[in-house]
Amino acid sequence: MSAVLASPLPAQFPPARTSALGEVLRHPGIWRGGAEPASSIRTLASGNASLDALLPGGGWPVGALTEILVENDGLGELELVMPALAALTRASRRVAIIAPPYLPYPPALAAAGVDLAHLVQIDAGVADSHWSAEQCLRAGCCAAVLHWLPDADYRQLRRLQLAAETGNALAFLFRPLRASAVTSPAALRLKISHSETGSCIEVLKCKGIMDTRRDPRIPLRA
Repeated sequence: MSAVLASPLPAQFPPARTSALGEVLRHPGIWRGGAEPASSIRTLASGNASLDALLPGGGWPVGALTEILVENDGLGELELVMPALAALTRASRRVAIIAPPYLPYPPALAAAGVDLAHLVQIDAGVADSHWSAEQCLRAGCCAAVLHWLPDADYRQLRRLQLAAETGNALAFLFRPLRASAVTSPAALRLKISHSETGSCIEVLKCKGIMDTRRDPRIPLRA
């Protein structure tokens, strides 16, 4: 999402224009760089205490796009979001999995606490999967949408971000690590890579003020 940087208004700035500017800056769709307080960010706990302590608001941003950039498949990217999916489905809220690259294994999902009665899988080609993800997010019928999109341009990502805002949903987009070189409107971008001690998470970008006293690289498994 584009940042709007607020600067002090000159003394001669007309009152009417000052009021109009204030209305614009109060709009929930405007991100004022890192100036947004954590208290104004709606979140859902990720289940990873170290990650929650690092992120503004203490968890996944609700009504926003989260990009999870993976060095290689199978580093724990689904494990990372599983506690949130379990919490949502146990609360009878629908979660959609769209165009997964591998067939989900229901017993493993159930063992992680996911209520399968509230989990929907949509299989589609690349073009149709993007449309499906956008519609599920925008309609407000899903509390969370998981989508795999190897290649996407800024316009597509922007549409997903806006759809998540409209539907007040969690949007998780899984992409290869090479996508980190491309600008994204996502509110949160995480990198998952392999280290000598196992998979680790690195925060590449987040909406709001992150606790800079903490290491932005944390173990995926605490």
